[in-house]
Amino acid sequence: MEAMRGGKFLQKFRLYETRSKFYLVGRDKSRTLWRVLKIDRLESTDLGIQEDPTSYTENECQELLWRIHEGNRLTGGLKFVTKCYGIIGFMKFLGPYYMVIITRRRKVGTICGHDIYSIGKSEMIAIPCPIVCPNVANSRDENRYKRLLCSVDLTKDFFFSYSYNIMRSLQKNINDKNTGHVVYETMFVWNEFLTRAMRNHLKNTDWTVALVHGFFKQSKLSVSGKDFWLTLIARRSRHFAGTRFMKRGVNEKGRVANDVETEQIVFEDTPDDIPSQITSVVQHRGSIPLVWFQETSRLNIRPEITLKSDVDYKATRLHFENLVLRYGNPIVILNLIKTREKKPRESLLRAEFAKAIHYINKGLPDDKRLKFLHMDLSKLSRRKGTNVLGLLNKVASDVLELTDLLHCEITISSKPLDASSGQGSCDIKINDDFCAATMVPLLLQKGVLRTNCIDCLDRTNVAQFAYGLAALGRQLHVLKLTEEPKIDLHDPLADDLMDFYERMGDTLAIQYGGSAAHNKIFCEQRGQWKAATQSQEFLRTLQRYYNNAYTDPEKQDAINV
Repeated sequence: MEAMRGGKFLQKFRLYETRSKFYLVGRDKSRTLWRVLKIDRLESTDLGIQEDPTSYTENECQELLWRIHEGNRLTGGLKFVTKCYGIIGFMKFLGPYYMVIITRRRKVGTICGHDIYSIGKSEMIAIPCPIVCPNVANSRDENRYKRLLCSVDLTKDFFFSYSYNIMRSLQKNINDKNTGHVVYETMFVWNEFLTRAMRNHLKNTDWTVALVHGFFKQSKLSVSGKDFWLTLIARRSRHFAGTRFMKRGVNEKGRVANDVETEQIVFEDTPDDIPSQITSVVQHRGSIPLVWFQETSRLNIRPEITLKSDVDYKATRLHFENLVLRYGNPIVILNLIKTREKKPRESLLRAEFAKAIHYINKGLPDDKRLKFLHMDLSKLSRRKGTNVLGLLNKVASDVLELTDLLHCEITISSKPLDASSGQGSCDIKINDDFCAATMVPLLLQKGVLRTNCIDCLDRTNVAQFAYGLAALGRQLHVLKLTEEPKIDLHDPLADDLMDFYERMGDTLAIQYGGSAAHNKIFCEQRGQWKAATQSQEFLRTLQRYYNNAYTDPEKQDAINV
């Protein structure tokens, strides 16, 4: 949503109906600003939306609603429908338009005073009144599309904010001042299409929320007697989105399957929730950017991999060009797939991926070449006496020397910011009021670590934890919460972070793979009973196989819709 007058945001709504119109009444949190949106119900196939330009007080708005009721008394008057917390979007299948709204929300965290919410409950409402609704509204095909859309559970793993661009990293928010339409068009806003018609017509985003899909968790932790907040965010791309065997590799536009940006934000706990410093580090996971496929099979738990030729690795090149646009240089690739197999599967992709990187690097200057690291994590984890997490942590520390992280000082001012000052700025929210804040970057992240295994789920998540742990040590150190920029693997703080990444890994694995992640290395690090771990891993393998073979086709249809 865009900032309203005086930095106000509409975030609580009441929906009313007459025979000819819906009236959506929105207000800000402090009840000082009231607006009205009118939606035509007599049009059966087109979307008719009109925004009342007037800003009302509460009494003025009540008086307006009373006049609407009196004017429609002969056809039933004005009736209350439901309270809601924003519009997810409008959609049309074969018949009328539908409106999807949030009817219940849950607060899941706060970033710089900006509240972050998940969806508690949503509702889909047909726009036309029954007398103009065509017969197709209840046709077999129409109901199938509605059923598919409703099968996407919006109460799971979707999150949003009214006042913070949660679809972008903290560094992107500081460096890029674009708001409104522009942020809706990013790869992480899943309802971009559903809100497009309304945004284009109204020329604003005051009534809609931008939904991000993935994972969000925030908790207060402690180190050396000092409290700090740890936030872990995973943003799943809406491009080339889908389930495990339905979406593999890279498409012709350079977009990869299971593309997820992970951001780890750390700031010290303060009485007013506004830190004086904040740090952030971003990493990336995504399918191996080659053109390859696996056919779903009910008879084969590990289907064959089909590799398709891509002249001059055009799609692979496009993918890495996009990563440079998003994160800058260097791009460090950590490839975790198998090097050798009795029957080549993963190793086919390993060899071709190395060829692709070598070919692309030949056309790049030295300072912009892709950095390719390979670790056969499966082989290393089977080797007795090998500390896999220790090895990954060493790699992570070396990569952080190249990429660094974001570290900002925050100063609050009552005066308007000078846009030409060259300093990063960001709205800070204190007691429902927005203050001008200057974020002075002391460090900026440059480039990104891109990690992959075959599914970018299990092994990838272990490597991302190792990178997150190395980054957390540095984040706490630059915030002056610790004396050393390193956290030992046996430190209680490492266990806390492992819980964050294990939960994120399970969530992302269920979204893409159909079961929780295989966490064998995490279980071994905790010293859990080996037989219990093996039993859990076997059950998760069966669950993933069943979902991939039997339920993923319909799940993919729902995502496409």
